[in-house]
Amino acid sequence: MSKTNKTNQDSIKTAVNGSKKPKPITKKTSLTDQKKIFVLDTSVILYDHSAIQNFQEHDVAIPITVLEELDNFKKGNDIKNFEAREFIRFIDKLSAEHKLQEWLPLNGKNKGKFRVLMNHSSSLDAVNIFGDKNDHRILNSALQLQQEMPNQNIVLVTKDINLRLKARALNLVAEDYETGKIQDVAGLYTGNDTVEDVQANVINELYEKGICDVKKVFTEAPTDNHFYILKSFKNSVLAFYNAADKQLERVDKLNAFGVKPRNAEQAFALHALLNPQVKLVSVQGVAGTGKTLLALASAIEQRREYKQIYLARPIVPLSNKDIGYLPGDIKSKLNPYMEPLWDNLKYIQNQFSETSKEYQKIKDMVELEKLVITPLAYIRGRSLSNIIFIVDEAQNLTPHEVKTIISRAGENTKIIFTGDIYQIDTPYLDSQSNGLSYLIDRAKNHPLYAHITLLKGERSELANLANELL
Repeated sequence: MSKTNKTNQDSIKTAVNGSKKPKPITKKTSLTDQKKIFVLDTSVILYDHSAIQNFQEHDVAIPITVLEELDNFKKGNDIKNFEAREFIRFIDKLSAEHKLQEWLPLNGKNKGKFRVLMNHSSSLDAVNIFGDKNDHRILNSALQLQQEMPNQNIVLVTKDINLRLKARALNLVAEDYETGKIQDVAGLYTGNDTVEDVQANVINELYEKGICDVKKVFTEAPTDNHFYILKSFKNSVLAFYNAADKQLERVDKLNAFGVKPRNAEQAFALHALLNPQVKLVSVQGVAGTGKTLLALASAIEQRREYKQIYLARPIVPLSNKDIGYLPGDIKSKLNPYMEPLWDNLKYIQNQFSETSKEYQKIKDMVELEKLVITPLAYIRGRSLSNIIFIVDEAQNLTPHEVKTIISRAGENTKIIFTGDIYQIDTPYLDSQSNGLSYLIDRAKNHPLYAHITLLKGERSELANLANELL
């Protein structure tokens, strides 16, 4: 691997990780500033195995029921299995020769203490009120701790909304785990802006020369790789701030293997997807805006520059059961989840006649595995070198999963994330805490990253009706 490429990869990882650690939940609590004890449930650990280290000087407790549940998650290749294993290893190392029922100091300056809560019975019995299940035993552990330490602020932390409501019904303070959570989703970076009252000579210069000095439009340097619709009294032009050259460039409506942009945002997206200087791209938008289609078409257009194209998506089974519950072999189990990706590929292919070389090229790419459509779980652990890697439905990933995927990037790799942050299928994620929102918020203004939010549906007028009215 070249030194320059390794530097670029490290730079992307720094952008996603951020130069500062995200503010822990303790900054958002409505309680007083006195020391607290946070009781974590299983959903928090499966979301972030390092969660117990993110509460600053406050103490953290884990009910024994959580350890029992984590034991059921430790086997497997999914990210939740990785999180479970990492947490168990950390606790094993932390406890060493100590007993877990004791308050053990967490490593680090100004850190609190940690212990495991063994008792899951309480005078105010959640099991008796709500029924016998693990969630209610976890509630009882927190309630019992509250009775044992009446002068302490006890807070249950869970990603499970229903469990938070049950806790509050029993007069127990409950909060979401907010580390890495985006506070202002409405103000999330969109990747483009419209600038009015631009001088006509600037627009003319962009049309004639294709480039323009950024100082003719802006007094300060814009966000890296940001897109603009520049308007004067009569004319307008699509423009892009090139982070490498520090100048404005005209954005043309490019054609990607027969797919043409139908609006300005799609033109911006194709520009970013086809730009060899941009190694990390995210495209966000509601159903029908063309996210996956544009990503796949741009990848096929660049097929000569990369060894393979991978198009993957996370599997979120019905009722959150593992796909092993489904009948048939592995291929028949996975086909329903992969079908939307095949639909986009067929759309691109069917723009050409069956006898055309373009049609045959796509067919050959699939048969020779130059283009591979696969579940995301099959990609984890691999080194992603010399490929375009498209991750569809990225809103169903955790921030840690997004970070893990990007950290696998090898030499000459481009990674594309697509998704809709308002259409989430996993139970413990929302528009604020999913990996796609996290990526957009943390990576903006990095020279290797570009983002665009697609607003207008282009699938059909009927699909637009559903998005706008229903």
